[in-house]
Amino acid sequence: MPPLAHLDRASGAPVRRYERDRPDEMVYIDVKKLGNIPDGGGHRALGRAVGRRNLQATPTVSRNAHGNPRLGYGFLHTALDDHSRLPYTEILTDETKETAAAFLLHAQTWFAARAIVIERVLTDNGSCYRSRLWGETCARLGITHKRTRPYRPQTNGKVERFHRTLADEWAYARPHASEAERRAALDPWLHMYNHHRGHTALKGQPPISRINLPEQYI
Repeated sequence: MPPLAHLDRASGAPVRRYERDRPDEMVYIDVKKLGNIPDGGGHRALGRAVGRRNLQATPTVSRNAHGNPRLGYGFLHTALDDHSRLPYTEILTDETKETAAAFLLHAQTWFAARAIVIERVLTDNGSCYRSRLWGETCARLGITHKRTRPYRPQTNGKVERFHRTLADEWAYARPHASEAERRAALDPWLHMYNHHRGHTALKGQPPISRINLPEQYI
């Protein structure tokens, strides 16, 4: 039997690793939606009764047409370089075409500061990525846009796998007393992931080790 580390956790299928020869060639982009945490903590950590009471008491809560409290979602937009597995993530308010296009601009600037000039991006077939604005933004940046085949989400599997790690090791790794507290922990976690956390596909080295920059030793 193959070691568990060599299998996909969701399907149990053997992992067949492939990657581009260098940074720049391909960046994967995807969005993960997370429910916001009420002040005092949510139901995952405290149970439904306490979580609901905290939800009712949170000042920023809204209500739907039936009067039920809603705290909304955070949308994690991530761009991940194929060769280095280096991710850039922002928590944004939605996944509209305007938000997605603005995120691409931010990601392009972030990667450029790390000597990665994005040549191609791969996304799913979400409406924001099929918009004219997204296409115009890619063209303005000199980026070729590719989309995954319908019903083949594994084509974008590296960024989806990163989102699973992000959920396990940041979003739900410990109880958070509020959404603000959880969000404040994101940047330190991303730094740890990029600079210090060993990656199986990189022979135990962190993603920044594949970028020839002095900051890889920070």
